[in-house]
Amino acid sequence: MTLLEIMIVLAILALVMGLVIGPKIMSHYHHSQRKIAKLAVHKLTDQDYPTWAVSHPSTPCPADVIALTGNAMEDPWGSEYNLHCGSTAPPELAFGASSIGEDHQPATADDVLSWRD
Repeated sequence: MTLLEIMIVLAILALVMGLVIGPKIMSHYHHSQRKIAKLAVHKLTDQDYPTWAVSHPSTPCPADVIALTGNAMEDPWGSEYNLHCGSTAPPELAFGASSIGEDHQPATADDVLSWRD
């Protein structure tokens, strides 16, 4: 085998990796981002808010995520998580949390909401 033949084989392998394997890996990456955001909003709603509510019985809603958890949290796309309490709470719930998703626009199809799976 010559060096040219080896280079051609490597180029073909790189092309196959880029066209076949690359999109699959990116799909898994985007799926994992949504899963991380979903786990975080459910943690805020199911674990952090009940703990906060017990220790702050006279205050109906936390001011922000820092007041709720004690530290700042960002979703996988670099935005802050939103808290929904009181008049902004989801129907029939006292509290909810959300992420505005990859498009950074509220009230779109890619939003991750704790009250919707």
